[in-house]
Amino acid sequence: EVQMVESGGGSVQAGGSLRLSCTASGFRFDEDGMAWYRRIPGNECQLVSFISENATWGPDSVKGRFTVSLDNTKNTAYLQMSSLRSEDTAVYYCAPVSGGVRACEGTWGQGTQVTVSS
Repeated sequence: EVQMVESGGGSVQAGGSLRLSCTASGFRFDEDGMAWYRRIPGNECQLVSFISENATWGPDSVKGRFTVSLDNTKNTAYLQMSSLRSEDTAVYYCAPVSGGVRACEGTWGQGTQVTVSS
């Protein structure tokens, strides 16, 4: 059974930074890659970033601000977020790359809340 545990969320002011962490069991990030999703107010699920075979991707809305990385020795993924904006407020989930909306439904983890105040 694949389980993921997200942590590191919190409340910050606009312009601030946070680093999210995700540890997994039953799943190897270095073999299968991983993705970060977020569920924004209104329940839309967005793909924020993914890393697979050392390649990374993120939408234009987070480029230059969010960085995904892996610590394979700990089977842990990170999402370093800087220059945070109010529109980054969401619950953040880690998931397999192909997780899709299931990630935002808590299929693999409960997520971690990020609140950015302006």
